[in-house]
Amino acid sequence: MGITWGRGWSGARGFMAPAARRLRAAGHGLLDLVLPPTCISCGAIVRDAGGLCGGCWGRLALISPPVCERLGTPFPYAPPNGAPLLSPDALADPPAFDRARAAVLFGPVSRDLVHHLKYGDRLDLARPMARLMRQAGAPLLGEADLIVPVPLHALRLWRRRFNQAALLARHLSALTELPVALEGLARTRATLSQVNLSRAERRANVAGAFRVSKTAEGRVAGRRVLLVDDVFTTGATLDACARALRRAGASHVDAVTFARVVEQA
Repeated sequence: MGITWGRGWSGARGFMAPAARRLRAAGHGLLDLVLPPTCISCGAIVRDAGGLCGGCWGRLALISPPVCERLGTPFPYAPPNGAPLLSPDALADPPAFDRARAAVLFGPVSRDLVHHLKYGDRLDLARPMARLMRQAGAPLLGEADLIVPVPLHALRLWRRRFNQAALLARHLSALTELPVALEGLARTRATLSQVNLSRAERRANVAGAFRVSKTAEGRVAGRRVLLVDDVFTTGATLDACARALRRAGASHVDAVTFARVVEQA
């Protein structure tokens, strides 16, 4: 009677799988004793890796409905007649993108996470940030055909060594199984940092600064594209990217970011 090595080995692996899982769990438990998981914001010890402590979680302002249907700006309450929610900014100056959503308000905790990711080489933060973005942008992700990150200029990418928007896009792709075009958009010229610029200056700074790469034109044309970035401030960068995608034939352009700056009245 012959021996089927493939089946025998498969059976052995199946028999050993629970033991291997227990061994890995024990290894993780030992590692946690030596290096316990810490809050991704303040560094306090927490139970699970990649999470926030209770204090930081309480100070993280999640954005939930009702929000402006175009810009994602949060509203204090929904109108009683069920009319579409559009903010004054969306009515006065409609964006080139169709809809934008963000996971959290830009505040002390979210600012620290964004800065640690961008400037502190904390690449491990991209995955938990992307999980919150998936939750906030679920309707947009459910309708998207392709994820495209906001690009950095080649010189800035060389200096920083990575694009935080591309990292977030990659994790969103893994969480949703949507395809991602990491180099779908290119920045055609270097632009000034947007940090200290006014709304009008931001728009002028990025006007015409993006184009769809030749290799991505066929993937964008006729598709519903989801733009990804870390922070929505005035929407100028997302608007310029959306214009480039529409010129390349995108049928629909939405955007999702981790944080959203909301000006206080």
